[in-house]
Amino acid sequence: HRAHAHNFLCLGRWLEHLAKRHTSDALTKLISLQATEATLLMTNGDGEVVSEQKIDVNLIQRNDSIKVLPGERIPVDGKVCSGSSNVNEAHITGEALPVFKKVGSTVMAGSINENGVLIISATHVGQDTTLAQIVRLVEEAQSSKAPIQQLADKIASYFVPGVVVLSIVTLAVWLVLGFIRTDLVYSYYGKAQNMSESEVVIQFAFQCALTVLSIACPCALGLATPTAVMVGTGVGATNGILIKGAEPLETTCKVKCFAFDKTGTITKGTPVLVYAGVITHAKSITLNVLMAIVGTAEASSEHPIARAIVDYAKQLLQTDLLGSCEGFEAVSGLGLSCKVGNVASVLKYASSYDIVQDAYYMEIEYIGEESIAEEVQERWDDTYHVLVGNREWMKRNSIEVCSSIDSLMTKRELLGQTVILCAINGVLVGVLAVSDTLKPESKATVNELKGMGFKVVLLTGDNTQTASAIAQQVGIDEVFAQVLPTHKAEKIQELQSRGFKVAMVGDGINDSPALVRADVGIALSDGTDVAIEAADVVLIRNNLYDVVAAVDLSRKTVRRIRINFFLASVYNFVGIPLAAGVFMPLGIALLPWMGAAAMALSSVSVVTSSLLLHLYQKPVLAKTACLSEPKWSPKKDINQAEDISDSAKRLTAAVAKNTSIHSFPLRDSFLPEVCIQREHESLGNENIQHLL
Repeated sequence: HRAHAHNFLCLGRWLEHLAKRHTSDALTKLISLQATEATLLMTNGDGEVVSEQKIDVNLIQRNDSIKVLPGERIPVDGKVCSGSSNVNEAHITGEALPVFKKVGSTVMAGSINENGVLIISATHVGQDTTLAQIVRLVEEAQSSKAPIQQLADKIASYFVPGVVVLSIVTLAVWLVLGFIRTDLVYSYYGKAQNMSESEVVIQFAFQCALTVLSIACPCALGLATPTAVMVGTGVGATNGILIKGAEPLETTCKVKCFAFDKTGTITKGTPVLVYAGVITHAKSITLNVLMAIVGTAEASSEHPIARAIVDYAKQLLQTDLLGSCEGFEAVSGLGLSCKVGNVASVLKYASSYDIVQDAYYMEIEYIGEESIAEEVQERWDDTYHVLVGNREWMKRNSIEVCSSIDSLMTKRELLGQTVILCAINGVLVGVLAVSDTLKPESKATVNELKGMGFKVVLLTGDNTQTASAIAQQVGIDEVFAQVLPTHKAEKIQELQSRGFKVAMVGDGINDSPALVRADVGIALSDGTDVAIEAADVVLIRNNLYDVVAAVDLSRKTVRRIRINFFLASVYNFVGIPLAAGVFMPLGIALLPWMGAAAMALSSVSVVTSSLLLHLYQKPVLAKTACLSEPKWSPKKDINQAEDISDSAKRLTAAVAKNTSIHSFPLRDSFLPEVCIQREHESLGNENIQHLL
């Protein structure tokens, strides 16, 4: 019996370490992703590579140039300076498909370069790399205690002395009851050889007492939480969700309200051109010419809106070269003024690229009479005086903005877009709208959270009009706009005072106070270091839909902890009475080695339950859910009642009257994101010209 008990006790101890070993395997796998060597490029004063050599990865310093060949692991976090390739980041972010990297893209240590040569500039090395931080934070998370573990510890603190007392009581009861009901004892032992009645009773009483001690298992209660937490945080890390401890893992499932920052979280944080309107005159310019001139003017500005216009112009014209610009002057809050030349050299690259020739007419809308302006210029190689800015800028330069254009601007501004007017040689020729576009997964994320019963609010420092427009697009009902960074934390506190457990989702320095004040702070890994440090959960893939996955993982982990507690409790509630001989009248009793075996099985049940979390599959956003619905139907006009042929008839009549506005969809083949919908309008009352 003693040998059996010893064997099963050893088995129980081995099983206690099983979950931790499995999670340690996951950490070991992460650590093994780190490259041990790197190819360092040595450059001269002119930046030319003069030599390259293999060095230990620990010797790499920030701003070093590193060469990564196909099939090699990227040794440090960095930015691509030269080359392009597909990079496998599956073990770090959980993204199954390789990610295309080009000049300017960021890469992470531990990812695998698949098919191209990359030259990267090191930005984070050693313990500062994303991979090293993941390993460190997962280790810290696994050693931390969840609040629910405190209950288990408290129960265990009373459990052990309680079992000792119960064992003594069992001994005393059977010493008394055994002499009164010897038939019960003999029914268990049968005819004992060479033992007196008192010896049989005393042996049976001690046996029951020892069985109570051996079967009682605080280990199962102690394993219920830490094994689930270790496996849960490990699973989160392998799926691109870095949870910094057991407490946020548990608290996330209690959250009732999500507060989202706007810029860089709900939106991409980078403005893009979403609308281009060309005002047609007696001899009008085309969209290509407009963008060549305006793009050249904006190329001298560092403003984010200017960069959006320049990027679009380069994509449209299929060139990285723009015209010449001189006399550049920018007035903050108003616009810019300059002289632009050499447009012909830019347009030759786009001469064979007609973006709307084969497109449907999307909308026909009557705006009203406009005065016939002087022709802009006939020769495209002349120098143009260009003005780009808002209404006030045009007014200061004596350029009239008619009511129809003003109403168009207001319509765009109500959509949260920034509208820019373009004038060439004193003639208003274009209307451009720039917007910080939504991330493809933003709307689906908000809808999913609302469907799960969460309250979702938008918390931003942007103006009320823009914030409301963005909130309406993604389906957020409550908006806090024009909120200063210090006041964001106060808004979180206000939500908490209304009885909500609040999770804050952000990415910037201005979100840090709110991330700390919230019950759970969630940051995207491409955010600032301050925000990542302040957050409780970091989304490595920068995919907003992983917020849903974090909630789902938290719920399943906490549910698994509760199942573990249930299994441990049922085991003790049933096992201890059996060991104490309560069911002896029914002929059921246990020997000490059976109690030890049962104790081992209780550990098996709890550990196995926790290990089932390895089967977790995180929610995946369907590709179709990312795509925005088209604003216009390509087979209907604005009244959605006429087909293409009917629209063509109206177009012919409109041209004869010289009073129409025409909207065209832009071909998306050159666009960086399929979700971005661009529009183009020809505004005016002269003959409609084909674009190039």
